[in-house]
Formats: sequence, structure tokens, C-alpha cells
Amino acid sequence: MSRVAVISGGASGIGLGVARRLLAAGHRVAVLDLQPDAVQRTIDELGVLGQVVDITDRAEVDTAHDAVRDALGPIGIMVTSAGIDGDKAFTEITTDEWDRMLAVNLTGTFHCIQSAVPDMIAAGWGRIVTISSSSAQSGAPNRAHYVAAKGGVIGLTKALARDLARHGITVNTIPPSIIDTPMLRHAQAEGRIDIQAVGAMTPVGRVGTPDDIGAACAYLCSEDAGFVTGQQIGVNGGWTI
Repeated sequence: MSRVAVISGGASGIGLGVARRLLAAGHRVAVLDLQPDAVQRTIDELGVLGQVVDITDRAEVDTAHDAVRDALGPIGIMVTSAGIDGDKAFTEITTDEWDRMLAVNLTGTFHCIQSAVPDMIAAGWGRIVTISSSSAQSGAPNRAHYVAAKGGVIGLTKALARDLARHGITVNTIPPSIIDTPMLRHAQAEGRIDIQAVGAMTPVGRVGTPDDIGAACAYLCSEDAGFVTGQQIGVNGGWTI
């Protein structure tokens, strides 16, 4: 059955991989993203509804979701992929950097879900998938603010799974490991990571792709996953077991 699927951060990286997969599954897809050029490219490539949105601004999220409802119908699927990364020694993280990391990765996730979920409650059906991080499962050096924010996403996912199950809504999280995205390429350009070296160290022998995440997400958003909720589906090549 075709549903309306909204993907935050859907114009690049993991979110774009998810958008492609959900579109292929027959859903009506809308992407929210902060990057105007990327949004336009996604509209041109996939023919989806695209909107430039700052997910830290609740009014912008609500306005975007109303536009989705007007154009496509009630929201049945919400995938929260928008996020930012960062590497910095804990003693050097500023208060502003800490606040920004949580505002985008955790509070932005809260805004997107809370704004969409009334449609799912009214329908008695819904699928919510958050994109967290394997670093929130294992910890990671020089990433305390990022790990804390993504750990909060995992906790929020579990809480909502309990809250929303009685409404026919499942809530799961995918904590990826290293995925070949523009964000990762930027980190390599800055000398913060060697993609080939990390891929060689991964048990499956490569880094992940946005399509790897999209495939798992498409399953979690399907009718077949109706008995799966509150779970961490690790798409990580064997990094975290």
C-alpha cells in the first residue's frame, strides 16, 4: 500500500538513499533538507516533493508537514536522517557547539516526529525510523557531543515505541557505522579519516552505502515489519555486534 513518507535530511547521503528506496517501494515521498541546491537536485532526479527546512525550528517543520499534507495526504512514514557530525576533544567543546549538536540531532528528531505523529494516530498505522549511530552504542573518542545526541535518539526511539505501539505505530532506529556520504568525504578531505583504511578494517571488507541503510529502512517501513518495534537494527558491516 502506498503511504506518504517524509524524510528529514532526504536530499543527500543516507537520507537520499532512503528516499530512493521508499520511492521504489511505491510510496509518495517528501524530503526536507537545509541545503537548497541539494533539495532541487533531488526534486529533479526523483520527482519527489522537496522543501528547504531547518529542523531545529519547530514552526518551519510544522509548515513543511502541512505542505506535505496538502500536496500528498496524511503522513504515514517519518524517517529522521537529518544530522550533523563533529570531532573535538571533550575539554574543548564549547557550550554553543554542544547545544547545536543536540539541537540538530536530537531536538530536530523530536520536532519531526511530534509534528508528524498525529496523522499516524488518526490512521491507526504508522512507521517511524530514526537514524542514530553505532558510536552511540560503543562510544567514540573526541565525539562526546555527537555520541550524547545520538544516544538520546536511541533512547527517544525506545520511549516512543512504548508510547505509540497501541496506535499501530512502530518506532525503530538504524545505527549505521561508516557510510560513504558527502559528510564522510568531507571528513576525509580534512584528514580526519581514511575511508579506504576503515573499509579494509570493517569485517565485511568495505564501507557502507546509503542504499544499505535505505534497504533496511524500507523493510522497517513495510507492512512486513509490523511486529518489529523499539529495535536497534545495526547496519554496520559487523563493526558493532
